[in-house]
Amino acid sequence: MTEVNRQILLKKRPVGAPSVDDFESGRDRIPSPGDGEVLVKNLYLSIDPAIRGWMSDAKSYLPPIGIGEPVRSGTLSQIVESNAEGWPVGQIVQALAAWESFSVVPAANLHGKVKTIEGIPLSAMLSVLGGTGLTAYFGLLEVGRPEEGETVVVSAAAGGVGSIVGQIARIKGCRAVGLTGSDDKCAWLTDELGYDAAINYKTADLRIALKEACPKGIDVFFDSVGGEILNTALTRLNRRGRVALCGAISQINAGELPPGPSNYLQLLAKSARMEGFTTLDFARRYDEARAALANWIHAGELEYRDDIVDGLENAPSHLLRLFTGEHRGKLMVKLADPEV
Repeated sequence: MTEVNRQILLKKRPVGAPSVDDFESGRDRIPSPGDGEVLVKNLYLSIDPAIRGWMSDAKSYLPPIGIGEPVRSGTLSQIVESNAEGWPVGQIVQALAAWESFSVVPAANLHGKVKTIEGIPLSAMLSVLGGTGLTAYFGLLEVGRPEEGETVVVSAAAGGVGSIVGQIARIKGCRAVGLTGSDDKCAWLTDELGYDAAINYKTADLRIALKEACPKGIDVFFDSVGGEILNTALTRLNRRGRVALCGAISQINAGELPPGPSNYLQLLAKSARMEGFTTLDFARRYDEARAALANWIHAGELEYRDDIVDGLENAPSHLLRLFTGEHRGKLMVKLADPEV
């Protein structure tokens, strides 16, 4: 193999919000897989808030990205060399790899063999049928556990995960209310995705708006934002309410740990529950979730939007869009087409 392995490396740890200066381009030889490993050609990169967490040196469920190392990322990839039983050359996989043309990946970091589904593009296997859809599916249905007729409120509702969460809530017979940062996004949520109501948290008094949009209170709050949005939502939580903690993007660039929500005693007063999760908690059930999501897509009940740019060099600037709100749906970077 004569190609060069192009890479985007972590140059320095961000202070506050990341910038393009935190990254640098690199070139290396294409590595060879060891025992139990595969060499993959990366086709699509998944752009997620978790990447910002991995760029810091704070303790997390995965170790920090090392300075000078390729930026870690979920990927849609094709195996080009294999030393791992059951993972043949040519197989397209979802993987935990990096911002580079080729990655060596242990079999344990391969998150499923991708089977193309008629009528659904390959890129969707990294979004609505990948980590984005899996997060929405398990976070809402297994952590939030909504029941028909309940009210489900979703923060970051126009993002990749949130836009799917509200639709699943609607499919399950719930009232879906979305929080987002512009009137255009509010219209998209209600007019196209079927949310029952949407709130522009930047212009509304959120406490009053939630009372109006959720006259029966909040049964499930699916939160990816944290901060004051979480704190305010807690005041509207019903008895036995559930809060599914997906992320805290409002706090992700903070230099110090933020204070806990001052309204946390609402959990005590309402006999409510707040629980964090990652999709890795449900790894054995990925196929179940993908089948359900695909069925809803084919039935016309679930829509999704992928925001894709071409070229590895555009990965840093595409990541920054997560923190400006200048996107709808799932962010991805396309690197290559699969080899037939």
